[in-house]
Amino acid sequence: MTIRLLLADDQELIRTALERLFDLEGDFEVVASVSRGDEVEEAAARTRPDVALLDVEMPGLDGVAACARLARRVPACRCLILTTFGRPGFLRRAMESGAAGFLVKDAPFDELTAAIRRVAAGERVVDPALAAATLAHGASPLTPREADVLRAARTAATVADIAAAVFLSEGTVRNYLSAAMAKLGARNRAEAVRLAEDQGWV
Repeated sequence: MTIRLLLADDQELIRTALERLFDLEGDFEVVASVSRGDEVEEAAARTRPDVALLDVEMPGLDGVAACARLARRVPACRCLILTTFGRPGFLRRAMESGAAGFLVKDAPFDELTAAIRRVAAGERVVDPALAAATLAHGASPLTPREADVLRAARTAATVADIAAAVFLSEGTVRNYLSAAMAKLGARNRAEAVRLAEDQGWV
């Protein structure tokens, strides 16, 4: 049986290298390759892959959010998150979004191909060291809305910009930012974003 793959990574060199390596496998076919997270959903709807291999950090939409959209739009496609960032919060968010697997990019290629085959067969595959770290760190203290506001704060210059990005009033955004800073022990918005990113919570 041929496993149809969608690749999503903003680094062209990595995407191209993976495509060529997958071509050497007798049971893989790359049916779509995109560089942005907001291109994943349409590409999957058009090509109907069995497995989507998604990077976490991409322009437009991160891999975890793209996975959540795929779970709703193309439920037969299973997501395997492949990332440089082996942060516990990323794993928890990925599993909550419906991902079937999570591996870091320094995993051997044979481990990656085995993971793809297992995910395609209906199994879940998680990097064991990262799974242990996730259990040790516990859940994010942030509410979903606080996390949304901090994600928007990464690129937004002002509270008004954040409010427009997340469709909330400026006063509500200030409240969420204050709550997030208090929970994270941050002195300001930038520090709160950095601390949340370090843990993989946004």
